Amino acid sequence: MNIKKVCVLGGGGFVGIHVVNKLGMAGYSVRVLTRTREHAKTVAVLPDVEVVEANIFDPSELNQHFVGMDAVINLVGILNEEKTSRGNFHEVHVELPRKIVQACAASGVKRLLHMSALNADPGASSNYLCSKGLGETLVLAAGMRHGEDESAHPTRFIDGYGLAVTAFRPSVIFGREDSFINLFARLLKIVPVLPLASPGCKFQPVFVDDVAQAFVASLNNSDTFGQSYNLCGPKVYTLRELVELVGAMIGRKRKIIDLSPRLSYLQAWVMEWLPGKKIMTRDNYHSMQVDSVCSDEFPAIFGVKPSALEAVAPGYLAESSPYQGYRSAAGR
Repeated sequence: MNIKKVCVLGGGGFVGIHVVNKLGMAGYSVRVLTRTREHAKTVAVLPDVEVVEANIFDPSELNQHFVGMDAVINLVGILNEEKTSRGNFHEVHVELPRKIVQACAASGVKRLLHMSALNADPGASSNYLCSKGLGETLVLAAGMRHGEDESAHPTRFIDGYGLAVTAFRPSVIFGREDSFINLFARLLKIVPVLPLASPGCKFQPVFVDDVAQAFVASLNNSDTFGQSYNLCGPKVYTLRELVELVGAMIGRKRKIIDLSPRLSYLQAWVMEWLPGKKIMTRDNYHSMQVDSVCSDEFPAIFGVKPSALEAVAPGYLAESSPYQGYRSAAGR
């Protein structure tokens, strides 16, 4: 494949701004679909990036905006459900990928990169991981394997099958704009004592730039067709170790109280019903019952040596502007 034009869904989000930036630096022409231009203003100023307002849940609009594209990247996802049709796991993680696959077939797009999640599994007790698993299964089922000639199966492609699909399954992603490390940094600045749910749950945080590089490196690599890749950083931490590390980085050493499984679930239930943006829900609790770690190292096929949390996080936690580092990387 000779991919030059890429349409990105979720290009204004945390991972999206890094993927779009790296695509531009690699010479790709990028179209970002977004609800409002304001949401994607960070990438709108980049050269060779076209920001288009669109309802990505409308198949007709997907068909329209996919025309002329060589590849589609789906980065759309939610961590918690909201009381809207666009805020539930099934609509975002299952039905949207289905619509994307169908729109790719209708508009002639033959390459699809899909953001899944580590431990995504249709049988998971967590609705988040279950829906992510269903979506990943769906797009991979529409995929063409490495070495398969799509011209030999034209009807499969017309029917929405035969796409060259690659899925990515990252552990928790950290970076300047993340909602994980930064969340604990904010909490540690305002509370003297932190009751911590599921303190022994293990994570293997991966740097957002490394995830973005994996996406870009896979675009024209036929060896990645039909594959799903786990993406993790170089080190495993318990949740308590992560919180303690963040506290040390920002100079806020706090008392941490480890909660039992029952109290962890109760805390999640209470926080789920608090007004405002959800910090934790019962579904998050269920997700954390499975360690978010990789059994293998970062896939060598992407040519990435994953960055350690200790080497990156102190720099952005110390800065006041959440996008300063991104602007620097973009040369502004």
